[in-house]
Amino acid sequence: MENRKKVAVIMGSDSDWSVVKSACSVLKEFDVPFEAHILSAHRTPEAAAAFAKSARDNGFGVIICAAGMAAHLAGAFAANSTLPVIGIPMKGGAMDGLDALLATVQMPSGFPVATVALNGAKNAAYLAVTILAVADEELAGKLAAFRADTAAAIAKKDAAVAAEASAL
Repeated sequence: MENRKKVAVIMGSDSDWSVVKSACSVLKEFDVPFEAHILSAHRTPEAAAAFAKSARDNGFGVIICAAGMAAHLAGAFAANSTLPVIGIPMKGGAMDGLDALLATVQMPSGFPVATVALNGAKNAAYLAVTILAVADEELAGKLAAFRADTAAAIAKKDAAVAAEASAL
């Protein structure tokens, strides 16, 4: 873990924190170091660009960006970094997040942003873990164990429902 790459968790506003903190919780569960920051593509464009440009040199391996409405944050980070960027479109605004979803997935060729569901902070973190696990065998093992535990929990629930259904 000592040499493990960090994940940058960036949100456009502090109002995103109530959703985004679940991504930080997942990263913590996997012992993935992270930093959470508020940077705006519109209100602090120079600071956002500077962070993105220096992220690789500062030990980051993946950037997660959460933003709503126009949702330019993930694209701005993708434009200024060669690291993988994961966008979390946030619910809210006049279109309840549809605008953010469309803005996040519609990136120009050559500047991709992996996009998760509206308010999909946990999946953004799981995707970040999966990306880092490509070059981190310990992390890959933790991810495999997590998935095995998830499958076992589903099998247990399936058996309980099957037993209850057969008793009807």
